[in-house]
Amino acid sequence: MRNYLDFYIDGAWVAPLQPKQLDVINPATEQVAGRISLGAAGDVDRAVAAARRAFNSFSRTSKAERLDLLDAVIAAYQARAKDLADAVQEEMGAPTGLAHAAHVPLALGHFATARALLADFDPDQIMGSTKLTKEPIGVVGMITPWNWPLNQIGCKVAPALAVGCTMVLKPSEVAPFTGQVFTEIMHAAGVPAGVFNMIQGDGPGVGAAISSHPDIDMVSFTGSTRAGVDVARNAAATVKRVHQELGGKSANIILEDADLPAAVRQGVAAMMVNAGQSCNAPSRMLVPASRMAEAQDVARQTIAEQKVGAPTDEVNLGPVVSDVQWNRIQTLIQAGIDEGATLVAGGPGKPEGLNQGYYVRPTVFGDVNNQMTVAREEIFGPVLVILGYDNEEQAIEIANDTPYGLAGYVQSGSIEHGRDVASRIRAGQVLLNYAPLDINAPFGGYKQSGNGREWGEHAFHEFMEVKAVLGYEQA
Repeated sequence: MRNYLDFYIDGAWVAPLQPKQLDVINPATEQVAGRISLGAAGDVDRAVAAARRAFNSFSRTSKAERLDLLDAVIAAYQARAKDLADAVQEEMGAPTGLAHAAHVPLALGHFATARALLADFDPDQIMGSTKLTKEPIGVVGMITPWNWPLNQIGCKVAPALAVGCTMVLKPSEVAPFTGQVFTEIMHAAGVPAGVFNMIQGDGPGVGAAISSHPDIDMVSFTGSTRAGVDVARNAAATVKRVHQELGGKSANIILEDADLPAAVRQGVAAMMVNAGQSCNAPSRMLVPASRMAEAQDVARQTIAEQKVGAPTDEVNLGPVVSDVQWNRIQTLIQAGIDEGATLVAGGPGKPEGLNQGYYVRPTVFGDVNNQMTVAREEIFGPVLVILGYDNEEQAIEIANDTPYGLAGYVQSGSIEHGRDVASRIRAGQVLLNYAPLDINAPFGGYKQSGNGREWGEHAFHEFMEVKAVLGYEQA
């Protein structure tokens, strides 16, 4: 049983001002795995004050000092890799292979990337007689989600630390264990007191206090579009920068010249990673209408190969994170049936033999049109919908007919053809022929998928302000 009842403020573990606890449920067993304290506005005030004090000195540290600090964080992180993997398995049911091969390495990759970029990063530019310089924005409030908990902490903390910001982190209360272990890593690495602070809590108690706090200069939020709207509203009165990575309903266009069976197989498998709990998942598969039956057959066969169960080495699809999420997914699966989509595989209820745990039957719907609920709403579970198109123009139109714009996917036998279609997709990131992730590439969305970019050098600029010093160069 994990008991994480203290917060990390000003370099020390401190008790909450008003003790209030929350049970954390292991989604694979539906049993209590630990407890955390739920913070409140007063706890946020203490953390922000510490971060504000620390900013005065940390913002003026040298590049060499921050490179040494990043090296220390990387070493401390590597030393706790197994503890982090155990935590993400316990809090969100990630299978062993996924925890060790994806969840833990992704966050480490953001620190390694930030370290490499900082070594060559120059914040200054001379433009005639004017000097343009980029400076750390100040105190950053960070609100991170439960679905890729380590990745989302890493891709915010690493660049903020690299450029000289101080910060207050609120991990998701649904999956808080990794945030706790990560904070222990930051302490072990010798991060100066006040530079990094962590408050556990929920959205109303801590998230709202962070986003509305007058002494926080920027809030960086990852989560649902609905919650992102609340964050922006809370931040508006203090005119702070709001950086958001929100929902998605990404189209995966399989073009006429693609190898359809291979593309469908890969698309189904990609959708099922992390039990479908990824904002950039290829959740809308678009295939030529004339080949809908073939696509459904391949999808059905691929789903049959998915191994669902307790998060061990033998499975690739664990439970979804909570009963709330499980119930929402069930409602949306039933909506797909009620609205007349063809149930190709899966369906309502739990997989056979898995009566305990928040397991969802990996599900595929065929013959979907883009006005159905399952094609419009982000399901955030192992549910794929297949839509048919009559021609390429219609495929692009369907792909862009969504309030979201986080990611897109294009499969083509010709790279030139694929590039042309990718250029017409209204999304922040487009993957051609299932290209692997590139953590140097900017990640973020158009439309209601957010604003700003994470990952790589683009993340540095999100955490910085631009200052112009006129007359800097004088004859």
